[in-house]
Amino acid sequence: MRECVGARVRTRLLITALTLCGIVVACGGEKDPSPGPTPTGPSTPSTPSTPSTGVALNDDFSGRALFPADNWWNQDVSRAPLDSQSNAFIDYIGRTRTLHPDFGPPPYGIPYVGVGGAQARAPVTFVSYGSESDAGFGGEIGYPIPSEARTQPNYIEGAVPGGGSSGDRHFIVVDRDRWVLFELFATRWNNGRWEAGSGAIYDLSSNARRPEGWTSADAAGLAILPGLVRYEEAVSGRDIRHAFRVTVRSTNGYVWPASHRAGSSSGALPMGARLRLKASKNITGYPAYIQRMFRAMQTYGLIVADNGSDMYISGAMDSRWNNDELNPAFRSLTAGDFEVVQLGWR
Repeated sequence: MRECVGARVRTRLLITALTLCGIVVACGGEKDPSPGPTPTGPSTPSTPSTPSTGVALNDDFSGRALFPADNWWNQDVSRAPLDSQSNAFIDYIGRTRTLHPDFGPPPYGIPYVGVGGAQARAPVTFVSYGSESDAGFGGEIGYPIPSEARTQPNYIEGAVPGGGSSGDRHFIVVDRDRWVLFELFATRWNNGRWEAGSGAIYDLSSNARRPEGWTSADAAGLAILPGLVRYEEAVSGRDIRHAFRVTVRSTNGYVWPASHRAGSSSGALPMGARLRLKASKNITGYPAYIQRMFRAMQTYGLIVADNGSDMYISGAMDSRWNNDELNPAFRSLTAGDFEVVQLGWR
């Protein structure tokens, strides 16, 4: 995650060879592993008089959009100007570099969970980026981590109950009643407590960014869930109306909407950069649900959110994905089919 490119790429190759989960090994940060800030920020939205119940993997949230319509994840960039260095950035990645769907049935992809407003909050000890992590929300300490995450697979990225000790181990949960998103990086249950490298909490009714220079559960300081390719959206029959999260092997600083850097490689894209599938690319020959994904890449683009393998598109772990269809379709697109939107455009 945080500028551990060599280890990450080697891990990708090893994981592919072993046909294990499609995650990457994260490296430790250099920031002070102090306790997280006290839970300040926006007030918690009112909880419904009859809160929902139950823990739901891959919750569709009744089709409700994540973040407001004018949020950067939901921003139409189909007519945004190109960056003057677009060609150079694509050359840096490599024009023949193919796309890869970094998601599929377990253990591939990043799982997410929906819970009700009554879900108990569990305190989290931050071991790497405590000074840039959120301890809680609306005056309440902790994250709504269901007990199943300790004992069952597929709640934490990597599919290991309790998170295990390697990989990015993202944990994502939405309080569907308060409409609040909680995200953790390097999550694990260890010696009777929840630990994480970093954590971030988002009011899904707000466009508030992380403080400048702060990370999140992602290297760029952005939320992860709104950038995932999610199964329910892909097969809904309606257009997907948000950008997707993408990784590249190295980055150089950051631009809006990102808030955090994780590299300084000359010639590389910054965190927060947006790639857009060229409008001239013919996508009509693909299955309808894959066409919807590619059309979203033309309209909303891909946002660089982490260091990893070049042109890996992030999506949700879901048993319904068919990688026999996804892999060849994504592999048919190359970096050369994309262009870079003017950096920081809004």
